Amino acid sequence: MVDFFRRHPVLFNLLLMAITSVILLMLAMWGLNIWTGHGKVQVVPDVSGMSLKEAMVTLQRCNLHAEVIDSVHNDQASRGSVVDQVPPAGDKVKPGRDIYLTINAFTKKQLTIPDLTGSSARQAMSVLRSLGFNDVTSEIVPSDYKDLVLGVKSMGVSLRAGTQVPADARLTVEVGSGISGGFEESDTLSALDNTEWEQTEFFE
Repeated sequence: MVDFFRRHPVLFNLLLMAITSVILLMLAMWGLNIWTGHGKVQVVPDVSGMSLKEAMVTLQRCNLHAEVIDSVHNDQASRGSVVDQVPPAGDKVKPGRDIYLTINAFTKKQLTIPDLTGSSARQAMSVLRSLGFNDVTSEIVPSDYKDLVLGVKSMGVSLRAGTQVPADARLTVEVGSGISGGFEESDTLSALDNTEWEQTEFFE
């Protein structure tokens, strides 16, 4: 065998290179497995319902990383609590994996008051409810324009178009009565009749 390789040094060098390559490849794969934690898994804990701080601590203890990717408005959940997670609880992942969290917003949902001036009362109520306002009532106020919206109030404060208020705010739509200054049309006619009678009586 030794004599053979002495007579064919090129083959010997090729064989030596092949053996060296195999050894280096095996060492690289072994190092890669150690670096990536191949074969090691971590079960994802259930952090739903926890506060964001509690969820981050829990995941950190499991060698996992929390990342908030979205927030929603959920009246049934505590503010700032986790409402969804990906991957879900129970999944097996590699240590150091990012766990994507969706949390309930810390603040109330804000909605914008639209410009409803001149709209009909029915249309204004429909628009506000379609935007997400649920506590909407109407109030009749003196105006020459019957059944037309004059403005929107909340807790007695007039709201301009574009104002942002909480979605659960109590809104009052001011609707014209069709009577200016609070006088009935019949009252006005009666007053005119009395004036005419008094003038007639004076000149007789």
